[in-house]
Amino acid sequence: MNAMHEELENFERNHVWDLVEPPPNCRPIGTKWVFMNKQGEDGMVVRNKARLVAQGFCQKEGIDYEETFAPVARLEAIRILLAFAASKGFKLQQMDVKSAFLNEEKVYVRQPPSFESAKFLDRVYKLRKALYGLKQAPRAWYARLKSFLLKSGFVMGSVDKTLFLLSRGGDTLIVQIYVDDIIFGGSSHALVSSFAERMSRKFEMSLMGELQFFLGLQIKQGPEGTFVHQAKYTRDILKRFEMGDSKPMTTPMSTNTALDADEDGEAVDQKEFRGMIGSLLYLTATKPDIQFAVCLCAHYQASPRISHRQAVKRIFRYLKFTPELGLWYSSGSSLFLRGFSDADHAGCRIDRKSTSGTCQLLGTSLVSWSSRKQASVSLSTTEAEYIAVASCCSQFLWMKATLSDFGLRFGKISLLDSTSAIYVAKNPVLHSRTKHIDVRFHFLKDHYEKEDIDLVHVASENQLADIFTKPLEFGAFVRLRGWRCVDNALIKGEIESQWIGLIALLV
Repeated sequence: MNAMHEELENFERNHVWDLVEPPPNCRPIGTKWVFMNKQGEDGMVVRNKARLVAQGFCQKEGIDYEETFAPVARLEAIRILLAFAASKGFKLQQMDVKSAFLNEEKVYVRQPPSFESAKFLDRVYKLRKALYGLKQAPRAWYARLKSFLLKSGFVMGSVDKTLFLLSRGGDTLIVQIYVDDIIFGGSSHALVSSFAERMSRKFEMSLMGELQFFLGLQIKQGPEGTFVHQAKYTRDILKRFEMGDSKPMTTPMSTNTALDADEDGEAVDQKEFRGMIGSLLYLTATKPDIQFAVCLCAHYQASPRISHRQAVKRIFRYLKFTPELGLWYSSGSSLFLRGFSDADHAGCRIDRKSTSGTCQLLGTSLVSWSSRKQASVSLSTTEAEYIAVASCCSQFLWMKATLSDFGLRFGKISLLDSTSAIYVAKNPVLHSRTKHIDVRFHFLKDHYEKEDIDLVHVASENQLADIFTKPLEFGAFVRLRGWRCVDNALIKGEIESQWIGLIALLV
């Protein structure tokens, strides 16, 4: 009851609505209460929250709303910000919006359950600002916040429209928006404090202090760097799927595993299987070591069999072995771009399509990676690896444009791959042998000639992207998982405990 009263008091302070007579042909939208316990990274309840939401599923396009799209930050953008802030020594802060969103359209809602006016039972609320649940609510909130930030002197990112930067003298303030959660930090404590105060005056915001728990990611910021992991979420899903007492495994997938449709195998509960896959896919935000195994198992969600469930359970057993593995972003890292690309030719047993594996590092920090089955069948290992390199190059172009908003400029970007794909990109004589390759992949040649990227050979044992293309035996898996990339040299390093006593991945 206290949480519900607090929510309605926020509505009154922010003039969210007016109680009015319903106009002719009015179609009021229903409302409902949603209750939640806000938890900290340790799982303890830090706040009981009640939110009044509109039943937006009743709205009809063209009648109740027009546009709904609102930009949302990509997880790669969040990781880039974390790596950049760690390198520059910024302490990132967090806030979220408490009040309702702004709304520009006429919307009427029914009175909230259990809080109807005794004198005016037939009246409805006309919204001045949008409630959660309305189709247009995120777009309206983004438009309002964007307008406020631009009027305050911020500059919006040229590529990432959820990134805003403010330069004041020699100091910089960076703001990243994820719907109603805001991450911000800068080189000046006074600038950061001033921004937090202005936001609190303009909106109903909850200032949550130093960034520690965001989108399920646990974030530890310290003088030596930032550690990002999902230990709490890992323990939660192990408990949810009753794998907490399972025997730990040292790798997420056996090298002897060869998954196929297994049409003769016994079917398993599709809902449970999809729930396990969905939970694991979210975990790949900080655990690239399970990316390949999870993506491979995800191919069989339409008709899962016992063999597929056994493969998924092995991933959970690996998580039991490494619950606190995560990403380490060092404060001593210089900011250069480097990437790795590899492919497993004809790795899929069903359609013989190849798997592309790529990863991109900002300094020594792993910020982006991919494990994806290629769209077409490759006729050779060279073609498969050439397509993978083109995919890695396109990701680099996005990262390069995004980082230019941070004031970073790059010359040639080192992209490490096998010899065959490099020859195709560099040597025009081989053009006659590659005419069958889709023309969209040949933009790699163009960017190489423009000197945007530099294609460099890397030995197979040093190929980091190999971990994203196929199952590896324990020795190779641990060795690749523990490689260090220091400045412009690649050196071998063992997995070791970091400053917070946890283990970091791909340090």
